[in-house]
Amino acid sequence: MAQINQKQDRTAELGTGNIGTLLWRYAFPSIIAMAASSIYNIVDSIFVGQGVGDIGISGMTLTAPFMNLSAAFGAMVGVGSSTLISIKLGQGDTHTAQKILGNTITLNILLGILFTAACWPFLDQILHFFGASEATLPYARDYLLIILIGNVITHSYFGLNAVLRSAGHPNKAMQCTFLTIVANTILDPLFIFVFGWGIQGAAIATILSQAISLVWQLELFSRPEELLHFRRGIYALDMKIVRQSLTIGLSPFIMNSCACLVVLLINNRMVDYGGDMAIGAYGIVHRVVFLFVMVVVGLNQGMQPIAGYNWGARKNDRVWTVLKYTMIAATAVTTSGFLLGVFLPRPIIHAFGTGPELTEIAVRGFRFNVAAFPLAGVQMVITHFLQSIGHPGKSIFLSMTRQLLFLFPLVVILPYYWGLDGVWIAIPFSDGISTLTAVGMLLWLTKHLKSKK
Repeated sequence: MAQINQKQDRTAELGTGNIGTLLWRYAFPSIIAMAASSIYNIVDSIFVGQGVGDIGISGMTLTAPFMNLSAAFGAMVGVGSSTLISIKLGQGDTHTAQKILGNTITLNILLGILFTAACWPFLDQILHFFGASEATLPYARDYLLIILIGNVITHSYFGLNAVLRSAGHPNKAMQCTFLTIVANTILDPLFIFVFGWGIQGAAIATILSQAISLVWQLELFSRPEELLHFRRGIYALDMKIVRQSLTIGLSPFIMNSCACLVVLLINNRMVDYGGDMAIGAYGIVHRVVFLFVMVVVGLNQGMQPIAGYNWGARKNDRVWTVLKYTMIAATAVTTSGFLLGVFLPRPIIHAFGTGPELTEIAVRGFRFNVAAFPLAGVQMVITHFLQSIGHPGKSIFLSMTRQLLFLFPLVVILPYYWGLDGVWIAIPFSDGISTLTAVGMLLWLTKHLKSKK
């Protein structure tokens, strides 16, 4: 009995503990994990830049839309399941939370296999559609073939890490991410430089390091003493759970799918107005800016179980408090990225071993990219918050406005007037407009809920 109470206390503290302390405890491991993961992507590009050259960076950048699309399916399962688990634990329904864990495993395997099978026969056509030239296609193909082979591993790894956080183990989720990064950092130079596998070595290192962490995750969830653990009878798909998980996860799915379309368009516009080097420049800038985005994602992941649990427990004051704290912290993070991009872009770009042409394009693009970045944190937090409290429709709307309604048309239109600069300028324009839209949506929801109460 004492052991059961200890398991329940691990999640019950979400409804009673100090909000600031809880947010720090839950967000800090996620922030460290997300930042470290983003730093790995930066280091991965540096290894490719040093070992393969600028054209290798451009080839990797071309795979970004594909990676976003794969991540969209993984997020739909992982984020949806973990959010639903938080709500069910807040309601005291551990039986359903247990079944959600089993369904998460089954869904990730099925979607991973189907995604690989659907894309494999058309890989070259897909990459040409993404903007690959005859020079960059071999590098993009070599990288993506390995990623496709390990797609099931990637989906399962990210899905179980999200469930770990919702099950009251943010530190173990962070440790899994760190294990992946450490393994990747060791394997990358070994495979690229020592074994001479080039860009394929970077992809093999990525999948192998995720497989190592996945084995540990499976071992963690195999322990009977855990509140949520593997057992018989939880793996058969329950259509109600599948529908609820995928509905909640539809917001990040649409967000990543829209990102796929936008990056696809940006890559093609970069080729049209700046050539292969412009694609490489965008890849570098995107990876650096993404570091700050991932820190905000870490904050959102720390907020998610607190907001979800208290929403399920009808403790609305605590829900709005954690939202306020998360928004303040996210704004501080994105403002730091803005200052770095404006005042120190050149030393950062040089770290990738770039040539003079790519460096100049990237430095100029970096400054444009972060022009409205201090506003972006608020938009990301509000979008994730609505998903965390079971309002996926509103979260989906905000995801679509930023990517499709604002950024997509701006990337199409502005280059006609400002050329390559117009592609870069479209990003801060959409950040500003989408933030205003998100704030308006939140104010409307707050007023609606108060009036309903």
